[in-house]
Amino acid sequence: MPAMLVKSWQLAREVDVIHLHAPQLDAALIALIAWILGKPVVLTYHCDLQLPHGFIHRIANLVSNFSNHITARLASRIVHNTRDYAEHSPFLKNYLSKVEPIYPPVEVSSVTDSDRQAFREKFGLQPGERIIGMAARLATEKGVEYLTEALPLVLEHCPTARVLFVGPYRNIVGEEQYALHLAPLIEKLGAHWNFLGILSPVEMAAFFYESEVTVLPSINSTESYGLVQVESMTCGTPVIASDLPGVRVPVLSSGMGLVVPVADATSLAKALIQILNNPADYRGMNNPVVRLSTPENVAAAYEIEFERARCEKNKQVAENS
Repeated sequence: MPAMLVKSWQLAREVDVIHLHAPQLDAALIALIAWILGKPVVLTYHCDLQLPHGFIHRIANLVSNFSNHITARLASRIVHNTRDYAEHSPFLKNYLSKVEPIYPPVEVSSVTDSDRQAFREKFGLQPGERIIGMAARLATEKGVEYLTEALPLVLEHCPTARVLFVGPYRNIVGEEQYALHLAPLIEKLGAHWNFLGILSPVEMAAFFYESEVTVLPSINSTESYGLVQVESMTCGTPVIASDLPGVRVPVLSSGMGLVVPVADATSLAKALIQILNNPADYRGMNNPVVRLSTPENVAAAYEIEFERARCEKNKQVAENS
């Protein structure tokens, strides 16, 4: 890190375009180097930063936003996952003329019938069970409690429904109180809720294939998209997502699932029942979001933005000379 700016200066002199990511404090410094050297910048902006309340966090937010604005002003092009999020972002809405939506790349491991059978045996899946999947950290912003509250309503219509929760769920830093709050809710669900922990790539793909529906009940804008829903769709499995800018785009663009109000367990339960009762209406493999999310198509889209940035910079230099 102490030598980063020196190294950045050296490397910046050798390249045609500089690609930066934000929120990232030191992106502004590298953007200034690019400006001094006359190099175009393409910025990938991931999401607005929202730290918890408190004096130190407030200062950190202000410094981060100041850095982000410097980077965005100096950038020739700005990439975000969706136009929907950009138009609702307090930060990105200031730079919409520069914004180009490009989905992030998604890859899912291929699985065989034996891989899926091994998954079913390892986690005790029984014939006739209706599997509801959720892949996330056990964190407040993921809205896990709304799934725990929705499940009893689902069980009244689908008694064999079972949630498989994939991802880290123990000793999550900063989420200790949230885990304690959830513990009694999950305990009441008994065998209808299982934590699977962190899976291998092949097991993760098997998880999506074995699920009848996956859920993304996030509750705030720290979730600007949700890659797991595209991974689910890649396996032909529909998704229920919160009605948040960016998060809702894959479902609305593909029709593979339903969008529900934020923090609304009853609506989530109704959506789960609807998909479990009519799974064929929401499953599919010819999905435009999935096609545009392949690494090859994402790379091609970025190539276009890099070339646009280079041409715009060359035009500016010509006009000023």
